[in-house]
Amino acid sequence: MNQYMGFINLIDTARAKILIRAANWVGDAIMTTPVIRAVKKNFPKSEITILAKPWVIPVYENNPYIDKILVYENNHRHKRGFGTLTLARDLRPYRFDLAILMQNAFEAGLISFMGGIKERVGYNTDGRGLLLNRKIKLNPALKKGHLIDYYIGILKGADLTDDGRNLDLFLSESDRGFADHFMDREKFDSSRPVIGINPGATGGTAKRWFPERYAQVCKNLARQFKIKILIFGGPNDFELGEYIASLSRGCCINIAGTTSLGQAFALIKKCSLFITNDSGLMHAAAALNINQVAVIGSTDYVATAPSNENSIMVRVQVPCSPCLKDVCPTDHQCMKKISVDMIMETCKSLLKANWQKS
Repeated sequence: MNQYMGFINLIDTARAKILIRAANWVGDAIMTTPVIRAVKKNFPKSEITILAKPWVIPVYENNPYIDKILVYENNHRHKRGFGTLTLARDLRPYRFDLAILMQNAFEAGLISFMGGIKERVGYNTDGRGLLLNRKIKLNPALKKGHLIDYYIGILKGADLTDDGRNLDLFLSESDRGFADHFMDREKFDSSRPVIGINPGATGGTAKRWFPERYAQVCKNLARQFKIKILIFGGPNDFELGEYIASLSRGCCINIAGTTSLGQAFALIKKCSLFITNDSGLMHAAAALNINQVAVIGSTDYVATAPSNENSIMVRVQVPCSPCLKDVCPTDHQCMKKISVDMIMETCKSLLKANWQKS
């Protein structure tokens, strides 16, 4: 008998309490949503709780496959050190039957073990083998594939049925209302395309295409379609957005850092086209099935490719790419070789089916 069938049958006979330890970054969190949907379909009577750090909670807030969300207060109550013990103690009263660990860290295994969770499922990595009683051997092929398949591999390793690779991102009514009001206030014309850019990226400058080139693309598209371009990003991207807006001479609206993450998702949903670096918002656009141009340089274009058919990655192969570094140590050729004309041609290919030149 397979080592997992006993615990699967045991959990399926009752209203199980299942904890899923979320990934720590917005893009990774979005790429785990097929697993969450599949867990609920494997255990339809279960109560699914997500344990997530504050900045990724908007990814999960409106997901119908999730019953509860617990906040991992990493900078306060659950700060690394004694806070880890506090978090484990906080989990005990919930009496979870099963923990599924999307995060590979040793800490995730430790928290679930010390939290008294009876069944603990995750990859047997990061020295946490003794903390997991349902160890999934990592198939080496998954290391070379897409992160969605990497996460789904946890399910398959535990003999659970997957539910495909489609990403989930559900918008709240309040965020939809915000986006509607914003579009009305800024007088966007429904007969013309809505175009957004996302020029920032977490983890350093290596993933960022050049702001001067983003500005030129904005000027070109604004002139062609007689529109204004939305600049997306987080609080740390506000000054970058202002710089691009100044270079593009009044054809941009900088909303970087001025909205909540959920509101940004709702505004991305309004876009006819999204132009972005490799980032969490790139995966949000993929989950919302938005036409997008993804500018890829230093990152692994296989593992983190946007997972929707109407996304096009623009990249130029150079010997040092993907280097996976935060800051380019040489001359940033992976981005320098991506020209404004290349991005414009790709934008036109995605827009031509629905929008004619004005």
